[in-house]
Amino acid sequence: MPAEPPPTSWSFPPVRRVPRDGLVAVGADLEPGTLLAAYRRGFFPMPLDDLDDPAWFSPDPRGVLAPAQVHVSRSLRRSLRRFRVTADRDFAAVIAGCSSPDRPHGWITPAMRAAYTRLHELGWAHSVEVWDTDGALAGGLYGVELGGLFAAESKFHVRTDASKVAVVALAVRLLDAGGPRLIDVQWTTPHLERLGARDLPRRDYLAALVVALELPPAFGGEAERG
Repeated sequence: MPAEPPPTSWSFPPVRRVPRDGLVAVGADLEPGTLLAAYRRGFFPMPLDDLDDPAWFSPDPRGVLAPAQVHVSRSLRRSLRRFRVTADRDFAAVIAGCSSPDRPHGWITPAMRAAYTRLHELGWAHSVEVWDTDGALAGGLYGVELGGLFAAESKFHVRTDASKVAVVALAVRLLDAGGPRLIDVQWTTPHLERLGARDLPRRDYLAALVVALELPPAFGGEAERG
């Protein structure tokens, strides 16, 4: 288990006071203790335009992906055979790919990038890398793991299907670890729905979160080669 960082000095409002659009509050900081406290409460940070301080969300409904329900199409099965997958081998490259300014609707600010890199250094944030046959990074994802919760923050690809391969590899890893694990995708999109994501009412998500937090983590502390 990674070491627990110093606790946050901030407190979040009760979930019952959060509106359906999910905006909890604006402010606080992105220190490791604050981020972990937020995820344990069912909140996550997201920058808003023209605001320097982070905004915190707990949407209703919440997008989730059960590892056992990930849908693998025939074409995706072919892609799984093409790529090589590793875990925590190059977190810096994955978060750089996810935060590339060339990506449309990019939201990962330098402050967010630094905060999650720090969480990775402390053993709480993890990456899944997808490598092409020529050795180039084809895509990947990163997120925060607390017990049986994997809060998937972002994914990217530069080769077709590479980010989907990362999602499937993550799901397989969580399935192998056992227990009612949960991949939090925040909001569902048509792309995620095709992979098997679905909406949960906030109350159901929070109930599942309590159970998931009791599980041991699926990621170890060492970089792994595929």
